[in-house]
Amino acid sequence: MQTEAPQAPLASRVGGRRAEGGRRHVSANPAHTGEVVAEVLLAEPATFVAACRAARDAQPGWAATPAPVRGRVVKHLGRLVEANRETLARLVTREIGKPLAESRGEVQEIVDTCDFFAGEGRRLYGQTVPSEMPDKQLFTFRQPVGVAAVITAGNFPVAVPSWYLVPALLCGNAVVWKPAECAPATAEALAQLCWHAGLPDGVLNLVQADGSATSVGLEAAMEAGLVDKVGFTGSTEVGRRIGELCGRSLQTPCLELGGKNPLVVMPDADLDLAVEGALFSGFGTAGQRCTSLGTVIAHRAVHDEFLARFSAAVGKARIGDPFQDVLYGPMIDQRFLDRFLGWLDAVQAHHRLHGSTATGRITRRNPREGFVGDPDDGLYCHPTIVEGITDGDELYRRETFGPIVGVAACGSLDEAVALAGGHGYGLSAAIYTRDPAAAFRFREGVGAGMVSVNNSTSGAEAHLPFGGNGRSGNGSRQSGIWVLDQFTRWQALNWDYAGRLQKAQMDVAAPAADEDFRL
Repeated sequence: MQTEAPQAPLASRVGGRRAEGGRRHVSANPAHTGEVVAEVLLAEPATFVAACRAARDAQPGWAATPAPVRGRVVKHLGRLVEANRETLARLVTREIGKPLAESRGEVQEIVDTCDFFAGEGRRLYGQTVPSEMPDKQLFTFRQPVGVAAVITAGNFPVAVPSWYLVPALLCGNAVVWKPAECAPATAEALAQLCWHAGLPDGVLNLVQADGSATSVGLEAAMEAGLVDKVGFTGSTEVGRRIGELCGRSLQTPCLELGGKNPLVVMPDADLDLAVEGALFSGFGTAGQRCTSLGTVIAHRAVHDEFLARFSAAVGKARIGDPFQDVLYGPMIDQRFLDRFLGWLDAVQAHHRLHGSTATGRITRRNPREGFVGDPDDGLYCHPTIVEGITDGDELYRRETFGPIVGVAACGSLDEAVALAGGHGYGLSAAIYTRDPAAAFRFREGVGAGMVSVNNSTSGAEAHLPFGGNGRSGNGSRQSGIWVLDQFTRWQALNWDYAGRLQKAQMDVAAPAADEDFRL
């Protein structure tokens, strides 16, 4: 039975006020597609520009608020999220189909982020620097960037936005946040928690919009000088376009893009542990993470044994209703499902498939053994292992964003390193080995921004830098103290109280030395 949508659809909020107008869009539960989670008004480009203008007006007052006080707002947000954790986690599961255990972990990530940055309100340190001249002092200060436009994806609809929103707000910036249109109810819930934590009107503006309207609105806002920083999590293709747009304004965006993350299995690896790591990083969240495992690179000495164990584990994994104990649930929405099914066309004659009783969408006519629930009720896909991946395959070169994992063979660590980075992505990489030398050589050789040893390619902690290189990002980092450089600008101050003009590099004392002296 289809659930009725709420009478009043969700909408954008600009300067503390609801923004009316826009195209109606329905957010459905991907595990039960007849269930409407929310109805939302997707805004036009003008709403995005108006939000940036509201942020510009509110930002000076927020920046003037002492940083420790801004930190208290962040602390309040963390406590509010804790108090609402189960409600928020269940909403995440309903709206994007992530298993409830993972949704609870995602909500905990917000709490961890708030706990970390609440203290940073008292640690936005500058430095006192010695001058080369007398009666002169040098200082450095962190200044807020200004207005930050943040655009996030739907696979982590609350954790990843918090990586941007919390530090940006703590540093004294005002924010315009455009969440994924597939998760409007989750975005509204997180924004409400932020507003109730004590943010003044206009400091955080929520724009519910599709990608097209956002692109037009962002360009107009930047041309009007209303945006000082762009943060984006999403595909490499869109990230390139945002990078080009920011370049026109001499800005450097914070880009967290896709990945084709390798997991190397060396001859001395604990194979059961490697299988466990590959199972979680390859198929958790139905493979819809930027850090999802792309290709296992198994040494030929253990390739067949690893593949047999991995295939058995995937074959036995419970898939289905995300409110049950399952490895993964449905695809996020129909668009993600359709795009993933297209990747199955890249399977070639030299590949062999493992992992399930079929491929493609799981239905009663195309069943998955041991499926939990009614497959025809949601957007579920079979897990697929593709044996025989080579560096010439499209499945090796491109991010697939779904429950599909390739397996390639290598004969040495050097060959593994070459395969690990040959596609140009550089987000996350993992190696399973007991040899410290192999682990360190792998770390030195790969271009990934994040490397794991005997752990999966997925998993982030709030105090460790997160981000990638190459096709996975522009070197910017989120989380921990490193993200502060994304949302502040260094300002240098020199204060000369000598009562006369002292010229650097010219009026510097030259101590006498006897440079010809020898013992």
